[in-house]
Amino acid sequence: MLVLGVVVVLLLGAAALGPLLISTASVQPQGSARAAATPDSHFIRIPFPGTTGIDVHHLERSGAAGSGRHAFLLLHGFTFNSFTWNAVLDPLAAYGRTIAYDQLPYGLSAKLTAGDWTAADPYAKESAITQVFAVMDQLGLERAILVGNSSGGTLALEAALARPERVAALILVAPWVYAQRPTIPAAVADLPQLQRLSLFIARQLGDPTLLAYSYHDPARISAARREEAKIHTRMAHWDLAWGALLHRSLSTPVDISARLEQVRQPVLVITGDQDQLVQEADTRRVAATLPNATLAVLPDCGHVPQEECPAAFMGAVSAWLNGLDQAPAPTDAAVMR
Repeated sequence: MLVLGVVVVLLLGAAALGPLLISTASVQPQGSARAAATPDSHFIRIPFPGTTGIDVHHLERSGAAGSGRHAFLLLHGFTFNSFTWNAVLDPLAAYGRTIAYDQLPYGLSAKLTAGDWTAADPYAKESAITQVFAVMDQLGLERAILVGNSSGGTLALEAALARPERVAALILVAPWVYAQRPTIPAAVADLPQLQRLSLFIARQLGDPTLLAYSYHDPARISAARREEAKIHTRMAHWDLAWGALLHRSLSTPVDISARLEQVRQPVLVITGDQDQLVQEADTRRVAATLPNATLAVLPDCGHVPQEECPAAFMGAVSAWLNGLDQAPAPTDAAVMR
């Protein structure tokens, strides 16, 4: 019993003190977004309280002549970036102006760390919603169809509820709604040990770890796509910024499921039938709960069908958009009800 007691004390001590051994020195102390930018890269600066402005990276395709009825703002998922939409940017642009941007702190957007802001946490859920509309304002998008994959789908739903007059419709790709993750009280999350654990996990995810799990067949991932997925690692302090986001998320629950019935815009919900991260049944449940939703199930596709199955993805989107174009355009008052 004495030996067991000593072992227990040592294990508890290791659990309490071990995380404090994780270095807070950035694994990438230098490197800029401009130096890592691709020929397709564009940058804007959006206003945000408590900062001098936030640099946001985006990709853009102008709509073809006569295709001005729609505009699309594309929102990637957790640990992903705007390049996840590469294969569908041009096909979507046939229907109107199409923009994909890197949410903070992903891709080539700003890597804010402690001391870079003095007001609201830029990684809070409410801040992400504010940033959606700040991006729209800077790019002159008064109203758009929000296209969100995974946690980007969650953000699209939150934005549609926050400012319904600015969201014409939604395309939700395997939205993270019913797939739950644990949360803990903010006071616990703020412990130095958990802050450093967040940083450790961020460094592992930055590899990028989730890309292979997001495909039904990882053999379909090209070497170029793998490089795009980790483009953030070329920027200074990317790991500290990712750690700050993960730390903030520890105490932020995903509670959008309780408000799905309030979404009045038309919605296309897409799922791959081989999704390992958000089960097909969960996405079906989202479609069944939304008041005005159409469901498309894509065979032989995983969590990112816009990457893995772009032709099937665009087939579903095109059919839905054609139906949307034949319907009378709703008034702003109808959308806001």
